[in-house]
Amino acid sequence: MKVPFLGDTLEYMRSPVAWTQQHYERHGPVSVLPMFGVRKMAVVLGPDAIEEVLLNRDRAFSSAEGWSKFVGPFFHRGLLLLDGDEHRLHRRIMQQAFLPARISAYLDRMNPAITRDLASWPADGTFEIAPAIQSMIFTMTSEVLTGSGLGAAADEVHRMFEACLQASYSPLRVAVPGLPWARGIAARRRLEEIFGAWVEERRASGGPADNLLSMLCAAVTEDGEQFTAQDVVNHMILLLLAARDTSASALTSIIYHLAGHPEWQQRCREDGSALELVRKESLRLMPPLGQLARRAVRPTTVLGHPLAAGTYVMPILQFSHHMPGVWSQPSVFDPLRFAPDRAEDKAHRYAWTPFGGGVHHCIGMHFATAVVNAVMAQLLERYEWSVEPGYEVPWNRRGVPTPADGLPVRLRGRDRTHGIAPTH
Repeated sequence: MKVPFLGDTLEYMRSPVAWTQQHYERHGPVSVLPMFGVRKMAVVLGPDAIEEVLLNRDRAFSSAEGWSKFVGPFFHRGLLLLDGDEHRLHRRIMQQAFLPARISAYLDRMNPAITRDLASWPADGTFEIAPAIQSMIFTMTSEVLTGSGLGAAADEVHRMFEACLQASYSPLRVAVPGLPWARGIAARRRLEEIFGAWVEERRASGGPADNLLSMLCAAVTEDGEQFTAQDVVNHMILLLLAARDTSASALTSIIYHLAGHPEWQQRCREDGSALELVRKESLRLMPPLGQLARRAVRPTTVLGHPLAAGTYVMPILQFSHHMPGVWSQPSVFDPLRFAPDRAEDKAHRYAWTPFGGGVHHCIGMHFATAVVNAVMAQLLERYEWSVEPGYEVPWNRRGVPTPADGLPVRLRGRDRTHGIAPTH
């Protein structure tokens, strides 16, 4: 028996690729059904349908109204939850923090931190690598995006983020004391207090705008008006969470696939371009965001399928990443599919979309790529790693995918001059 308005939600979350493949065969690229607590959810499958929704040429789809249903109380008025002229203005200002020169400066600050973190990992032994990666990314990105890091508040901010995420996944969306929704609302209030104090201090002290927080505090709109303190708080909360979770998820996927394919692990050490192929293939197999959220604000169509105003829309990106008509042997880890002589990702401009598409494509995608490459370069130099034969990672798919077991790997330090470091 299905829970009202959940429909196939649980089946989808257990096995999204299998569910979407079966659903596509039965219902085609667009179908409306109850899912994720809403009565009318349009499931959108395949590059053609996703392109139509994300390009949004007739402005019939709202990202703000789509995401607000699921994460609005906890991440309201972050960039993802803005539309139209307001979204364009805020994005244009924020984009200054992600220009190539700024990303290069961020990397100069991050590389020593990566070295310190990796030096604390065991030189020989089993290690749950996923939480260590998330902790590293959270510390580094908070430092470069705020200019000073979170200091004593880091652990509390981390806990508040988790409370907000747990609430956004909860099917019971009422503020009953002690339950996830109420804890999430309280966590959001606490985050606003913490970030609000930083904004007040930063605006009072001034200083160089060499980080996102300072830049947003100093930013002026085209009409000569400054962002409100609440605007800055809203953007910082969502961006810090996104920087932590999407980069950590991408790194975890890469590490997992290289653990099972030692030949590619070595290839990445010998040829920097190999890491690019592996990164793209890992993001194909496990994108940090497998689906997006939109809402139709007026009657419209997708590939000729009518959608009523008010219909929630879920473009499932991960399905496109596994379509047999687009990819050869889509379930197989094969980085060479991205090599120039094959270029399977060029079959359709929306065949490979780990960063979304349209005006709401991920503003930090180049920053995230730089972070991933920087961590992997040092990790490959310092360690070799493997998993037990036959091991398959149990992905927790509530939100950004994370290994439910922490991804235990066997680490072994490398002597960078003579190969494998001796054990004692």
